[in-house]
Amino acid sequence: MRSPRHVRRTALAALSAGVLLAVAGCGGGGDRTAKGTTGTAEAKDVLLQPLASPGPGPFTASTALTAASPSPTGGPDADPTSATRTVHRVSGAVPGLYGGTRSVAACDVEQQASLLAGDEDKARAFAGASGIEAVQIPGYLKSLTPVVLRADAQVTNHGYSAGSATAFQAVLQAGTAVLVDSRGMPRVRCACGNPLAPPVVADGEVAHRGERWPGYDPARVLAVEPGVKAATSLIIVNTEDNTWIERAMGDSGGRDRTPDDPPPFEPDADLLFPSPGRPTESAPPDTAPTGPAPSEPQEPTDPGAPEPSDDTPPEEPWEYEEGDPDVAPEPTQVFPAEPDGPPEPEAPAAPDEPMEAGLDDVFAG
Repeated sequence: MRSPRHVRRTALAALSAGVLLAVAGCGGGGDRTAKGTTGTAEAKDVLLQPLASPGPGPFTASTALTAASPSPTGGPDADPTSATRTVHRVSGAVPGLYGGTRSVAACDVEQQASLLAGDEDKARAFAGASGIEAVQIPGYLKSLTPVVLRADAQVTNHGYSAGSATAFQAVLQAGTAVLVDSRGMPRVRCACGNPLAPPVVADGEVAHRGERWPGYDPARVLAVEPGVKAATSLIIVNTEDNTWIERAMGDSGGRDRTPDDPPPFEPDADLLFPSPGRPTESAPPDTAPTGPAPSEPQEPTDPGAPEPSDDTPPEEPWEYEEGDPDVAPEPTQVFPAEPDGPPEPEAPAAPDEPMEAGLDDVFAG
């Protein structure tokens, strides 16, 4: 394994860059059944798929090695939910996005390759949906990493029908076993062998079909996006003891190890769905008290007694108005000092005129 620390820093950088965005819509009614979603990639019709449900048109039998699914809350033809729907986009490089058991694979990759190799038509359809050649399937599957989803995630699923892969939008339940590529993208659903692709998220009304599981929340659904660069390992959560595991890409758990530099948060941290922005709401009140700060310059006005100095003449009139009228004659006392300094012969000629000019000069100063 090459430069695992660099890979972890890349994953954390992808997390700090801000990987969490939201696209909101409303669930609405529709005319199609769950089976009707097969053969279409329309984002307005989304099929809910519990852990072990193969769904329409499975490519193979299940190769998942995880526990059985919980009991669903509704039937395949149940009315779609009308709750507000929000799909959160997140990078596949985020530590803790996936989970697993230490030294145990979530899927049997060898069996998956063997099942596809036994049916040429399915192998050809699988390869076409995965963007590879049929002969590349064994190597392609071995390059993927078996893990489990730690949150409900929307994907573009592909069922098999009449010799071809038919695309449809689906939400996979948390705990679903998948094979992911080096950029953290789910590429195969192990419960049915179907190839997966990035989701097509639609705005507006969306019909949710299929079996709803306990705890399903249409406002807490992921849309995984590829990491910035290919990684050599994934940082996943050990579902048995809630600790960190570093799993090498393309490995089924045999080389699992404890990360040398674990992420700076706990494995059970709710990174994908932060709590409501209460800190952001408290920020505006913090800025509010800063507004009255400009009023603080009024404090120097408190020492009004020492201000009779000439340093702040414009403030003296305000003190005169609020103070006693006896303070006003003080400027007249300054006037006789000025004619004494410059003795002018013209002063006896017109004594009244120099007095008026002197008063103007004093108040002007």
